[in-house]
Amino acid sequence: MGLFDRLFGAKAEELQEPKISFGRYSDSYKDRSRYTAWDAALDHFEKKEYLESYKQFFFYLRDEEEDNVRYEETKGGLKFELFQGSKKISGLATPHKVWVESRVVKAEALNVGFMRRLMEQNYNLRYSRFALDDEGNIAIVFDTYTLDGSPYKLYYALKELATKADKQDDLLLEEFKMLQAVDASHKEELPQAEKEVKYGFFREKTKQVLDEIDNGKLDKAQYPGGIAYLLLDLIYRLDYLIKPEGFMMETLEKLHRQYYENDNLPTASKNQVLCKGFRQLMERDKAEFFKEMYRVRSTFGITHSVTHDRVAGLIDAQLSHMDWYKEHGCQAVAMAIPGYIVGQCMFNFAVPKPDRDLFHLYYQITEPEYFRQLGFPVIYYDTASGQFDKRAIRRAITQIVEKNKPYYPRLNPATSSLSFDSMPDFAQSFLLMARDLDMAKTD
Repeated sequence: MGLFDRLFGAKAEELQEPKISFGRYSDSYKDRSRYTAWDAALDHFEKKEYLESYKQFFFYLRDEEEDNVRYEETKGGLKFELFQGSKKISGLATPHKVWVESRVVKAEALNVGFMRRLMEQNYNLRYSRFALDDEGNIAIVFDTYTLDGSPYKLYYALKELATKADKQDDLLLEEFKMLQAVDASHKEELPQAEKEVKYGFFREKTKQVLDEIDNGKLDKAQYPGGIAYLLLDLIYRLDYLIKPEGFMMETLEKLHRQYYENDNLPTASKNQVLCKGFRQLMERDKAEFFKEMYRVRSTFGITHSVTHDRVAGLIDAQLSHMDWYKEHGCQAVAMAIPGYIVGQCMFNFAVPKPDRDLFHLYYQITEPEYFRQLGFPVIYYDTASGQFDKRAIRRAITQIVEKNKPYYPRLNPATSSLSFDSMPDFAQSFLLMARDLDMAKTD
């Protein structure tokens, strides 16, 4: 072992972060080789070299880190499988036809309730359809002649099929107890300790917000906007940091939809709906929560890509609302506003990679106890003393810059503008720093 290794090797090993997934998967962060493969897929398709086109197409879809897509040449065609959350999607492409299916749930007996549900779903599907196979499995299928199966069509068809299969299995199993799970062997159970930490975080954060609404400084009838920030920040924070599957994920999405529904309800009434939803989540058995704690692989993102301008616009529109709450000593609401901005971006959009990396760091800084319990070695804020580890924060920002430099060469965050006087001051200065990033890309 050389001198460098003796001096720095142990430190590097010690700072190894645990392999834990956060937030919603996005397929927007591909390297250049994937986009080259996409162009090659289109080129081969134009030349009627269909199987070669599909090989390039599946290479484009594959994410090495996720190990989400596998394909191999077989007699007469190309066999493939891909993963989307809790579901496996299998298919076969021949020179003449492409057939894809995913088994969603197993039905021992048919029931009018779920059959009607799936018939209604079929009306809204553009490429695929729910069907019943010979073994009593409810499957979702798609097929096309290769002549008509361009990479564009295949991408949108597979995305529709995969995301619908992933969402419907959990919802059907939750509602119709006579149905059984199928094709779930690829789901990776989370370690018990990680489940316990996530469950504890969910309970603690939800209780804190509900207590603040009921007993905090703000009158919830007089200041419904401030209360809304608390609730929406909570939705996004739980979604990103816990990364729930199944019923809890669907509940958080439903609460988000209910808040933004154009139903003419006043904000105070919407807040009541969200509070009720969170109280119902709190009443669920711990065992039910643990059942939804598993690691999955994904191929398609459900968020759409936006530019940095969209992120900057959201910061400009919302961040100044912090000032009044800071001045009036309402720290929980003041902190919920930058939390809302970060969460809104991570929940709804695939933001540019530097933004995503910085927003993940924001969560690490503002939730130090959670990350410590999960086994992360660097703690950026000491809650007991109220002190920031300024050097560690600046070092982490520098690492984000270095990692993204090949694509964003003009990235130069103004770390000197960060304020470490208090957590609200830091949060505000951190988002202003992120807003002002120069995100001009290389060709």
